[in-house]
Amino acid sequence: MRGCESLNPYQQYKENAILTASPEELVLMLYNGIIRFIDEAKTALQKKDYVETNAKIQRAQDIITELMLTLDMNYDISKNLYNLYDYMLRRLIDANVKKDIEILDEVRGFAVDLRDTWSLALQKVREKVYATKG
Repeated sequence: MRGCESLNPYQQYKENAILTASPEELVLMLYNGIIRFIDEAKTALQKKDYVETNAKIQRAQDIITELMLTLDMNYDISKNLYNLYDYMLRRLIDANVKKDIEILDEVRGFAVDLRDTWSLALQKVREKVYATKG
């Protein structure tokens, strides 16, 4: 990691946000990253920039792989998420090989649903914690 003095203010803010985020907030950031990289891949694909398309799809794949590796397989939900992540990975590979925006949209839809569900669950937990404190 670089020293903060070499970062511009936006990079420093981003790095601080990641370093101070709770594990739950990090998951939300990862889902947002998948969505962002898929959007960037779609833009690159529309421009027929296949090198950039590949790079962005691979970034989304890396995030999904990281999510898979952090699952606690002692819970049934983790097994279900693992299967969904595995499907998303395979579809991203298909999208990359076929240069198919519709497949990217499909995977993006899963990522948006996961992000929105996670965000709602996080909000409910926070409300419950604040209700018990106040």
